[in-house]
Amino acid sequence: MTDYRPVADGQPDPGEVCWAWVPYEDDASLGKDRPVLVIDVRPGDDGEPLVDCLVMTSKDHDRDAASEAAAGRHWMDVGAGGWDREQRPSEVRIDRLVVLRGSEVRREGAALDPEIYAAVLAARAALLG
Repeated sequence: MTDYRPVADGQPDPGEVCWAWVPYEDDASLGKDRPVLVIDVRPGDDGEPLVDCLVMTSKDHDRDAASEAAAGRHWMDVGAGGWDREQRPSEVRIDRLVVLRGSEVRREGAALDPEIYAAVLAARAALLG
C-alpha cells in the first residue's frame, strides 16, 4: 500500500475513490459496478498497471457488524463524498482486496480525506496483522 497521492488526471491513484465492475466473491462471473478505494497502483507483467482496491458501499453495516465480522467481512465508515451523487455515507470493506487492471478502473469519484485514508490503511493493517 502506498501513501496518499490523488491527482485529478483520470488515472487511479492511492486515496481516490473510482468506479469499477467488481466481481462477487462467491461467483466471479457475476458482479456489479461500484465505487472502490484505490490503495495502490503497481506495474503489471504486461505493462498495464494493476490497481489494488477496497470495495465500498452505501449500505450501513453498523447494524449487523457482529454477523458481518463472524462471516469474515469487516467494514469501516468513511463518510460521504463526491463518489455518490446522493451524498450517502459510505463504508469500505477493509478485509477484501480486489486487484483490477488499470483499464478496468474508471471515472474518479473523489479523493477520500487524507486522515480517513490513513485510518483505513491502519485498520486494514491491524486486521491483517
